[in-house]
Amino acid sequence: MMSLAFVTGFITYNSAIFLMLAIAVISFIVQWRFKSKFKQYSEIGLLSGLSGAEIAERMLRDHGISDVRIISVEGQLTDHYNPADKTVNLSPDVYHSRSVAAAAIAAHECGHAVQHAKAYSWLTFRSAMVPVINVASTLTQWTLTIGILLLFFAKTPWVLAIGVAALALVTLFSFITLPVEFDASNRALAWLNNNYNVMQTQEEHAQAKDALWWAAMTYVVAALSALATLLYYAQFLFGRRD
Repeated sequence: MMSLAFVTGFITYNSAIFLMLAIAVISFIVQWRFKSKFKQYSEIGLLSGLSGAEIAERMLRDHGISDVRIISVEGQLTDHYNPADKTVNLSPDVYHSRSVAAAAIAAHECGHAVQHAKAYSWLTFRSAMVPVINVASTLTQWTLTIGILLLFFAKTPWVLAIGVAALALVTLFSFITLPVEFDASNRALAWLNNNYNVMQTQEEHAQAKDALWWAAMTYVVAALSALATLLYYAQFLFGRRD
């Protein structure tokens, strides 16, 4: 007869697999929805006629920020703020576009610049973690698979333990990213709402809010995916070592 430990381990293993698959499906749907929203709102021109770059310049100026550069970077949806060199990096579809989507994303990235200027605690903590996360991400690439093989064939858990610990740091980083992203969107929407010369109707503001909400959801599912992956490998380490 199968032992209770074996049955419990089998159930735990399959639960972890099911959770990972479910989150993968949700992630696909959210990514598709975000890209769909971005495309939709990219085709709606702002009544103000301002480009993403011009909106970014105004938002930075209104917050008294003069040491941040706004540059155009290659790619699609590659927009980001780099605190290391103080640059707001906008993709061509945002930098040059005069659409609702461009306004929302440009303002969001400037929201990160405002966080940096005001020493927003979550951004400071996240930035401090980056060097450690770079090492942890590299470790997970080889320690997890090799660690499972060593655990099963040599009964040696230490390599897998290192991989799980590294993955736990990566997962923590994903969750720390959430308040940073939500706060940047809130700052962007507050500024857009208070600047009639940028967004002139409530409809434009509602569309920008919708676009940023779906963008935020991509970070939420990424964090959940990281957590599901962590649980998957952790159950090998703590539930199947015997």
